[in-house]
Amino acid sequence: MEAILRAASEAAGVELSDPVDLGGNPRSTVLRCRTAGGGSVVVKAYAAEPDALYGFTAEAAGLSLGLAGPELLGVDPAVPLVVMSDLGTAPTLADVLLGDDPEDAADGLLAWSGGLGRLAAASVPHRADFTELRARYGGLMADRARHGAPPVEDEPWIPALAPRLSELLDELGLAAPPGLAEDLALAGTVEHDEYPAFTPGDTCPDNNLLTDDGLRLIDFESAAYESVFLTAAYCRMPFSSCWCVFTLPDGMAEKIEETYRAEVVTIYPALADDAVWNAGVRRAVAVWTAHTTTFLLPRVTEEDRLMHRTRRPVATMRQVIRHRWETASALTEFPAFAETMRLLLREVAGPWKVTPLPGYPAFGG
Repeated sequence: MEAILRAASEAAGVELSDPVDLGGNPRSTVLRCRTAGGGSVVVKAYAAEPDALYGFTAEAAGLSLGLAGPELLGVDPAVPLVVMSDLGTAPTLADVLLGDDPEDAADGLLAWSGGLGRLAAASVPHRADFTELRARYGGLMADRARHGAPPVEDEPWIPALAPRLSELLDELGLAAPPGLAEDLALAGTVEHDEYPAFTPGDTCPDNNLLTDDGLRLIDFESAAYESVFLTAAYCRMPFSSCWCVFTLPDGMAEKIEETYRAEVVTIYPALADDAVWNAGVRRAVAVWTAHTTTFLLPRVTEEDRLMHRTRRPVATMRQVIRHRWETASALTEFPAFAETMRLLLREVAGPWKVTPLPGYPAFGG
């Protein structure tokens, strides 16, 4: 802790003290520290392992763009760590969705989707800047740290989904319907479509602060330029890869999706075409559903688990997985994938006997 404080003080150019642990994750330590002038900053120090080092380069580069998130006050690639402005203790989108005020929850969802859309539109001219920043921070780490630099390319996670899903089906003793790999390859073309934009990566409800000045984003460890459809699917599903997953009231998913779309259409006018938009979002839904299946299902083959260790209320993993399969079984343009979803619902989810995924508490559950 003392070493982190010394390095952070030097990076920020101000003496820091009285660190308070804000939680972090296995890849990083997040501290709120007092400044010599009586203010506060947030320090994020990363572990010495590849995923954490990748997160450092993405976060340092993403915050350096200055398009979203807290102000970047200092960087030390040798630790590595970043020092950021302190956005305070405003409620997160997760807080209001798990609360009891439907108006606050609806306003929060619209602030979230509109904010992400405006960020996407503003970011399009800056893609080369982001690439250069990631290369710079990765190079600095290679020069100064013992652990070397992580790759600065985007991780090719989508092409890996098809073999992982096929292996999982084999382990379950289920035969993959013919054409599954081809369907996933077609859905995976969303990764390289012509509509990329910047995203912090993990735009889940707990990483979005609803401040008096509007939406503020935190956690840029997965910052990247990716298809706007992958973010749009977060509106439709909702929250494709997150723990804070319940169902939305009728019409709400459509409203937040249209709020996001209205912003990105300003930079990509072709997305005003409903056929183009819906085809892209449905490809993204297939991709995220395959991701959820390969990530969560191996964890609950023996018994169900909650989606979060400490937050309550929260759904169970089996509830979320089954809900994703039910939704994706309607993706008729991917017949083998849709059949795989029905197969999993019948052979795997059938014996679970879990209750349907409930609604968000703020809207009455």
